[in-house]
Amino acid sequence: MTDAPTETRLERGRRLLNQIDGEGGERVVAALADLAPDFANYLLEFPFGDIYARPGLDLRSREIATIAALAAMGNARPQLQVHIAAGLNVGLSETEIIEILMQMAVYAGFPAALNGLFAAQEVFRSHAA
Repeated sequence: MTDAPTETRLERGRRLLNQIDGEGGERVVAALADLAPDFANYLLEFPFGDIYARPGLDLRSREIATIAALAAMGNARPQLQVHIAAGLNVGLSETEIIEILMQMAVYAGFPAALNGLFAAQEVFRSHAA
């Protein structure tokens, strides 16, 4: 028989969200509190409590993949900006983030790369302030 986990999926998700996204993630969860509180819980439990908590990739690598995927989608600017800030929080440099976004020109096209770069520029400016 295994011991009961010391942390629920929700608690683990909230802890990782705070570690990765800080205030940006908390704003997203708070914005959902009145609109769709169950969805806020799902957001904490599945992506952060389950997927981000898995062994095999560190948080830095997970954010590289997330930034690339969101940039390639081309229609998720708010989420891309949250994850660009998260990338900075987990140790990515501005130069690395720019390179990730430039790489998307090859696989997602120049518009996706341009949109990602301009989103990053806004995040970089707000972090510098």
